[in-house]
Amino acid sequence: MPTIKETAVITGANRGLGLEFVRQMLNSGYKVIATCRQPDDAEELYQLAGSGSLTVLPLEVDDPHSVDSFIKAMDEQPVDILVNNAGVMGAPAQDIDNMEVNLWLKLLRVNTIAPFELTTRLLPNLRMSDRPRVIAMSSQMGALNSNGEGFYAYRSSKAALNKVMQTLAIQLAKEHIIVCPVLPGWVQTDMGGKDADISVDESVKGMMRLLENLSLEQSGQFLTWHGTQHTW
Repeated sequence: MPTIKETAVITGANRGLGLEFVRQMLNSGYKVIATCRQPDDAEELYQLAGSGSLTVLPLEVDDPHSVDSFIKAMDEQPVDILVNNAGVMGAPAQDIDNMEVNLWLKLLRVNTIAPFELTTRLLPNLRMSDRPRVIAMSSQMGALNSNGEGFYAYRSSKAALNKVMQTLAIQLAKEHIIVCPVLPGWVQTDMGGKDADISVDESVKGMMRLLENLSLEQSGQFLTWHGTQHTW
């Protein structure tokens, strides 16, 4: 069994990228605090418990009461890495002639505001680390040089996330807290679909290498899963 070296918090850990982050981090010796909305239904997540130090906590990132309970449960727990992975794509009704405004608000709450809130609420825990790092899963669809149509709610929520993470990075640099939005690539998940470019395993391996080598000089950059800087 590898020696436990750091503690990571992963949101949306019951499937896709989040679940793979848990698997690879446990195998690499991290202590992992995994969150999801319904832990009782997260069978695949609990199956990983035997491979390392895993704690599963309930967290619905857009529910203030759930966030409060999670922060209370974290108490004096140091956090070295926060992976803001929880996010939603939303329904197809995101076009000029078919926009659900309430859906738009939901996506902004989950994809943009929740990563900010969770990061700031966990600052006391991050400050206990010798090398605190925060990443948030972004998207090419949130880059202003992306010229696709439709999906206004999703695109804008990820573009706003990029700016929020960049601003946090600037403000927290004096405390040596590294903050970056990260592009995981077009990944073969429920959201990305089976025709996506890369596997979940490949994407997370790249982001694990990124987290291992992330420096304060890179804080605030929009980085890709293989460690290069992406155009905003």
